[in-house]
Amino acid sequence: MTRVRRILESDNFSGWALAFPAVFLIFVFGIVPIVWSALLSFQRTNLLSPPQWIGLANYRALPSDPLFRQSVVHSLVYTALFVPLSVAGGLFAAVALNRRIRGIFLYRTAVFVPVVLSTIATAIMFLWLLDPNFGLINFLLSKVGLGPYGFFDSTSGALYSIVGMTIWGWIGFDVIVYLAALQGIPASLIEAAEIDGARAWGKFRHVTVPLLGPATLFLVVWSTINALQLFDEVYFLTKGGPGTATYVVVYYLYNLAFAQGIAGYAAAIAYVLLVAIMALTLIQLWVGRRWVHYAS
Repeated sequence: MTRVRRILESDNFSGWALAFPAVFLIFVFGIVPIVWSALLSFQRTNLLSPPQWIGLANYRALPSDPLFRQSVVHSLVYTALFVPLSVAGGLFAAVALNRRIRGIFLYRTAVFVPVVLSTIATAIMFLWLLDPNFGLINFLLSKVGLGPYGFFDSTSGALYSIVGMTIWGWIGFDVIVYLAALQGIPASLIEAAEIDGARAWGKFRHVTVPLLGPATLFLVVWSTINALQLFDEVYFLTKGGPGTATYVVVYYLYNLAFAQGIAGYAAAIAYVLLVAIMALTLIQLWVGRRWVHYAS
């Protein structure tokens, strides 16, 4: 009894007791689904009838699936546009907001507000703004003799419209990260650059940007992972359409699993996406170690 009492009163037990609810939830809603979906990827199942073990057949079928290839292309195009534009836009917005002017708190809050809005609220707002009949954007375009355009109804423009909407929705996150990094840059380095004759662009290029390397690497990695998992906006706005113009990988596997009942094949796609994200993240971190300076 003394030993049991000593264990119950120990700091280790108290720590694990406090952490147990979070660990349990992570296990149930994180680890278990990962293992279960791994087993599903080797089966033919609709989640209702008894599964049939088919080995690697789901993975072998992926290269010959034209819709899968199209979804991969759309995801890569979206990522290639979203990541640099959101990170660069966040950097320049943060530099503009990194100054002492009256009301700067309100400006910073306004930039961050879209991040805390729900995806559905943002999507509804952009549906109204870009509506071809009564949207404000088409109204302004009509004043200069352009439009109307069905931004989310166009096979050539729907994906790019989603890119623009998501950049607007997430750029505030990048701004907050960059603002924190900018305020950590020693003023002495900026002053030294000024003494050496550096102008505004020179200070920004040769002092500010290199010292923001860790923040930039973090945002590039985070934005890439986020972009490759695009789903909510596509599901609510276009349902993959018009046609298959906005089919992305996560929406495609969702449609397979829960609309068509092809859960095993969808799980295989999910694991291919997981491996691709992990590989791309490792490459980005490997490159980052050679280009990013971390202050000691």
